[in-house]
Amino acid sequence: MTVLNGTLPNWILEQEARALRTRLARVKPFALLEPMLPAAAIQPSAQRSIERYLAVGRKELRGRINSFIEWLGEPEGRQATPEDAQRRFTMLRMRFNIVLSQFDLFADVITQRSEHESGVHLSGLDIVARDALDLKGHYYEVPPVICYLDRGPGAAIRRARTRMPGGSENPVAIIRVPRERMVGSGIASSLIHEAGHQGAALLDLVETLRPVLKERARAGGGGVAWQMWERWISEIVADFWSVAHVGVGSTLGLMAVVSLPRAFVMRFGGDDPHPVPWIRVKLSCAMGRALYPHEQWDTAAALWEAFYPMGDLDEERRQLFAALEASMPEFVELLVNHRPPKLRGHTLAEAMPLADRTPELLRAHYARWRESPHLMREAPPALVFAVVGQVRIEGKISPEEESRMLAYLLTYWAMRSTLNTTEFSARPAALKEEPEPAAVALAQ
Repeated sequence: MTVLNGTLPNWILEQEARALRTRLARVKPFALLEPMLPAAAIQPSAQRSIERYLAVGRKELRGRINSFIEWLGEPEGRQATPEDAQRRFTMLRMRFNIVLSQFDLFADVITQRSEHESGVHLSGLDIVARDALDLKGHYYEVPPVICYLDRGPGAAIRRARTRMPGGSENPVAIIRVPRERMVGSGIASSLIHEAGHQGAALLDLVETLRPVLKERARAGGGGVAWQMWERWISEIVADFWSVAHVGVGSTLGLMAVVSLPRAFVMRFGGDDPHPVPWIRVKLSCAMGRALYPHEQWDTAAALWEAFYPMGDLDEERRQLFAALEASMPEFVELLVNHRPPKLRGHTLAEAMPLADRTPELLRAHYARWRESPHLMREAPPALVFAVVGQVRIEGKISPEEESRMLAYLLTYWAMRSTLNTTEFSARPAALKEEPEPAAVALAQ
């Protein structure tokens, strides 16, 4: 076999293709690979979507490999030059690596579900994110959502229905949440902000707002400020989603994320889609004030200004900040009253769950839950985070109590979701009679 004859190249490539097929057969469904507690498992809809997506990719690749092996034995393949046969195999191998990249992307997420406690908490966060996407008007089909932890202070999302490596469509929304924020009410600010990116995409918010903002910028009077709002709109609508769902807890969580050295808080980042941090927090307060009028938003804004006073800010940035603040009320009004076609005539504010998120109602929820702790477990998860964020800023619950309570609730929601087809979930009265250590502590 030292002589390069007409059969040696094809024989070598056939062996390599068969080896590729063998390795592909070892890529098993996650249901056969990942050990985890049932309560830590991703939602069945997400599991089905991921397994179906990966199975289709494996099947398609297996068909390509088989076709290549058959081609090598056919007259056309036997007569092909080694260069042409090698080129075909190289493309096949590149496709194999794309399939592995898709598998590894989900594997990195699902593997964390085997972590003690964290896996179950992540399952609970899946439920919180889904609740934040499930608008009362049912304007779209909520995609499966899975969460995972990573280092760093910020969160991120790979939205459902966006392109994956290789060009196929992502079947689920994958949200990365910062490990350093587990577990506290601040995690909801980041989590629901990322869910807001998914919701905004499903409602075409950015696409329908951009033309309006560009027209406003062309109309004169504060044009530079409106250009900034247009540049930042994708992040702003996600912040709006978060404020609309968890109230002041969203703003406080945002403050924690962007509390950086002064130079970063005041810096314009060129084409950065995120607003300047100083302006971003002030805008969060303005959105909260518009949705839930209350003096707490002025207090939060003043607190932020005390943390980061204008001080010796150069004149150019001072003027731009002033223009942005001057246009902020009009911009927020435009945002609140925006009517994208997919909302079927409703405004963006009308589509949000505002009715039970005012500070007064959040306090009332908390008072009822102290008397009847089981009501807290049955409430919408995003509402629970809104209540906890509200009473946390008012000093009615300590950070230690907050963490214990939310860890308990994330675990409970994960367990309830896992058992929702069993007799356990068919007897809610029995559930309410069971010991509730964290909830009892809340009521004391």
